[in-house]
Amino acid sequence: MTENLSYYRFKTDIPIRFSDLDAYGHVNNAVYLTYFEIARSSYWSEAIGWDQKMAGVILGRSEINYLKPLTLNDKISCYVRTTRIGNSSFDMMHVLVKHTPHGEEICTTGKTVCISYDYTSNRSVAIPLSARQRMIEYDEPPLILNTN
Repeated sequence: MTENLSYYRFKTDIPIRFSDLDAYGHVNNAVYLTYFEIARSSYWSEAIGWDQKMAGVILGRSEINYLKPLTLNDKISCYVRTTRIGNSSFDMMHVLVKHTPHGEEICTTGKTVCISYDYTSNRSVAIPLSARQRMIEYDEPPLILNTN
């Protein structure tokens, strides 16, 4: 099933660096997690306004679907949205697209489970109410599951 890009409001450009490539000239599979991290961080700061002083975020799980390879000269962007919000964890979807003369081509999709975390006490904590509300408002309530 192809992701519906109309469900995504947040998108950020991702530069491909020479050091991201493997011996065959493709973006190395491990680098995709870095691209997702860049996009998530931008989403949290630009769209959500997550206050990292109140609660940090750690990654609990990652899944990646590699659909088409990326190379050095590709121009890419990453779409991000929250898809589920629990008490202390939430899921995010990521879609990497390549810009072509015919429009955007989906190359990679991924899901991460993120956990609201208190680094002082080294434990998960409830998602701050302001961040929870902003994610719900930003990514449209009908598209988010389990908002408690």
